[in-house]
Amino acid sequence: MNLCFVIPVYRHGSTVESVVQSLLKYNYPIIVVDDGNDEINRVRINEVAEKYPDVITLVTRAKNGGKGKAMTDGILKASEMGITHVFQIDSDGQHDAERAGVFIEKSKKHPEAIICGFPEYERSAPKNRVNGRKFANGWIHFVTMSKDIKDAMIGFRIYPVEQYLRVLKKSLYIDSRMGCDIDILVRMHWFGVPVISESVKVSYPKDGISNYRYVRDTLRISGTYARLCIGMILRLPHLVARKIKKSLKR
Repeated sequence: MNLCFVIPVYRHGSTVESVVQSLLKYNYPIIVVDDGNDEINRVRINEVAEKYPDVITLVTRAKNGGKGKAMTDGILKASEMGITHVFQIDSDGQHDAERAGVFIEKSKKHPEAIICGFPEYERSAPKNRVNGRKFANGWIHFVTMSKDIKDAMIGFRIYPVEQYLRVLKKSLYIDSRMGCDIDILVRMHWFGVPVISESVKVSYPKDGISNYRYVRDTLRISGTYARLCIGMILRLPHLVARKIKKSLKR
């Protein structure tokens, strides 16, 4: 298994170095994707890349395209480098990087699978986010006809690169912004890629910068769920057969 980290960055130039530092002990390459940041954030990102030239490969997008496009560019760069597995980590520093080692070991044992985080919230976590997550993941269980995916929105997961690129090629459209984590994960599950869930602590610092735009992104995510519901209906015979086969193996 040849693994690297991919960190898509937008408006988090101030936190990306701490995320990079938390990953150095694992001794894997790090691809940082500058997703069309403003000058201040771009300077900070470039400074971090120059500080760790033996570790970081910087991919720069001229224009902001959203997390989905940033991840695609990171995955494509990883593929060029001969990487077989990509560990996606958000740049805001909310996820406990100490758990990365557990995820990596699990991926070594199950290289065919996605190792996907699900959040362990602090008591201070905003209740609207926690409850909204529960509602969203209920829809995920519906469109996959399984509970394999405990959380579909977290940006802390390991993907097999070959399977990721195969799903990109076979899918007519995958959301490029806040719906991307949901979209790609569900579609990979539909294509038969196993999903193994592992917990990770998530914190919400008071001065943290959120890229979530409530109206715009809620509508986009709703659109993603609508498209996935249609996709589920089209795949219903296959998903039912898979569910029956899985139940017979128990």
